[in-house]
Amino acid sequence: MFRRLLTVLEMIKFQHTIFALPFAAVGAACAARGWPALEKALWILGAMVGARSAAMTFNRIADARFDAANPRTAGRAIPRGLVSTRFAAAVLLASLALFFLSAAMLNRTVLLLSPVAAGVILGYSFTKRFTPLSHFVLGLSLALAPLGAWLAIDPRLAPFPLLIGAGVLLWVAGFDILYACEDAAFDRGAGLKSIPAAIGIPGALRTARACHAMALAAFGAPMLLGVRGWYAGAVVAVAVLLLYEHSIVRPDDLRRVNRAFFHVNAIVSVTLAAGAIAEVALGKIP
Repeated sequence: MFRRLLTVLEMIKFQHTIFALPFAAVGAACAARGWPALEKALWILGAMVGARSAAMTFNRIADARFDAANPRTAGRAIPRGLVSTRFAAAVLLASLALFFLSAAMLNRTVLLLSPVAAGVILGYSFTKRFTPLSHFVLGLSLALAPLGAWLAIDPRLAPFPLLIGAGVLLWVAGFDILYACEDAAFDRGAGLKSIPAAIGIPGALRTARACHAMALAAFGAPMLLGVRGWYAGAVVAVAVLLLYEHSIVRPDDLRRVNRAFFHVNAIVSVTLAAGAIAEVALGKIP
């Protein structure tokens, strides 16, 4: 069972929780105007881990037959028989239990909104069946991280987490479009919807660039509220990272998509979070 659990953690790329976790830290730290109490921080962490693990496990279960047919994903744990659907379903239920328990321990607002959040993060797995805008639903799933963490500390939303959430939505949609370029031909043949499958890889790359330009605008907007200093430096660094990301992915050369998707974007989330939390520490978040 322990080996199967390790296989599930690899299957759901548990280490990629780093994409969303820094933004949850930003939401919590900014709402608290400092670092939240340890108990609150641990329950926010529990909610994040539970939500992402549930979303990824459900995605692997829902897409198992497509994964088996796609040469790029045929080696995943469920198609290979390394993990049964039943065991994956048990992990899914345990992850959801952790998510709802954590929400209940945070506050009433978060608990009441938790079924909506669960609906978004689980529902994403079916969106490729009927809309090429599935990338934006995935973006919304991760955008809930800073919003949910803020609400866990302060049930009244403010402009800052909304702007960060908008930036996360567009940033994730952009890099997911890049990632989907690898499966454009398969998606068309399987009847799945994605922007690369709908408009071709050159058009998809242009759409991803537009998403990231708008994400930078959203990330930069808090500077109009007076959030500058380290945060402004972080936004500039993110702009450079996104320029690099787009420079290494071309319509005729998708070999470095994984570097753009996994490596560069992990640095983006940590960089922006570090800048925002530095401003919190200096007392400069309005």
